[in-house]
Amino acid sequence: MAGNSNLHTANKEKNDEFYTQLVDIENELKHYKEHFKNKVVLCNCDDPFESNFFKYFAMNFNYLGLKKLIATCYDGSPISYTQLSFFDVPEKIVFTEKRKAYKIEITEVLDYNNDGAVDLSDVKYLLKSNKNSLSHLESDGDFRSYECVELLEQADIVVTNPPFSLFREYVALLMAYKKQFLIIGNQNAITYKEIFPLIARNKIWLGYNSGGQVFQVPKSFERNNTFFANGKKFAKFGNICWYTNLPTRKREEKLPLYKKYTPEEYPKYDNYNAINVDKVAEIPYDYDGVMGVPITFLDKYNPEQFEIVAFRKGEDGKDLVYSLSRNTSVNLGGAYQTLFQNTHTTTSSDQFLKVKKSIEESLYGKYSTSIPGMIKNAEGKIQGKITYARMTIRRKKDEN
Repeated sequence: MAGNSNLHTANKEKNDEFYTQLVDIENELKHYKEHFKNKVVLCNCDDPFESNFFKYFAMNFNYLGLKKLIATCYDGSPISYTQLSFFDVPEKIVFTEKRKAYKIEITEVLDYNNDGAVDLSDVKYLLKSNKNSLSHLESDGDFRSYECVELLEQADIVVTNPPFSLFREYVALLMAYKKQFLIIGNQNAITYKEIFPLIARNKIWLGYNSGGQVFQVPKSFERNNTFFANGKKFAKFGNICWYTNLPTRKREEKLPLYKKYTPEEYPKYDNYNAINVDKVAEIPYDYDGVMGVPITFLDKYNPEQFEIVAFRKGEDGKDLVYSLSRNTSVNLGGAYQTLFQNTHTTTSSDQFLKVKKSIEESLYGKYSTSIPGMIKNAEGKIQGKITYARMTIRRKKDEN
């Protein structure tokens, strides 16, 4: 709970530029090697001199068979330029107090020191030499700026840790430009109105790792979850997970079911024809109706075994159950495209929120809950008591 509280505070204050540990990147990326061959990878929230995402892809450029690596940073970064002993400052970039945004584009990484291996020392040489394209950006480096959107259009796969406070806008941009991605986010983002419909319709799913995670944070970041190591400041957060639309073998694994349904153990909601399941491991194997399960279910979700469903009011006033994954009447891609109608989008949060509200009204107006496929806050009650947030699912009919 403490880690979750810290994330809420960071979001509220917009002080949420967290740099991911290399070990966490390696533990997740090791599952996706086959997806990167001959691909252009974009890290558009990553200072090349600070980011471990850039470090990972640069050192593994040849192993992954990358075609190109692009990284950008924005000029307001509270971490950028503060740990430059990592690579040393290249002569071709002049850093000033204004901290201008810049980009780097790499098309090859060679064994420059002839030691028989491509490692960090070769990447360091690459950054300090003219064997890369490193230049200042005219804009501020915000991922929504016209220059960064142009770079996004070049990319095949986006991999980064976007600011948690801008997670909705970041995902909307990726969806609008139909990009493959692997990004880090707060697990609570699952319950966002802008995110859950994408999950329910199998447009986004979770990666391999989730739970507590340590990030490097700005020295100005003051919370009770921070500590120093080797002169750098770190913070530990709970409820972190990876979001992706890249195929994973994990999604093909079936969840073992062993519990038998009994009305006593699985009470029904007062206002929905669904039973409540408190633990993912206790989903009954012999219940074919709708079940409300914890959002942690998504870590075990196999769309061939289960489907996410929503309640809608029929003409007689009774609840009807709709499969969100099979319902193709809503064009989510088109809906999110309206957020970015021009080739070069805007950085105006006010405009984003205005259009977002219009999308929500068009998508959710006919359903019985504020977020289709989810029961949260006071929407669900059992014997008059409000329940925890739950996803509504059912077993596929061909599952026995």
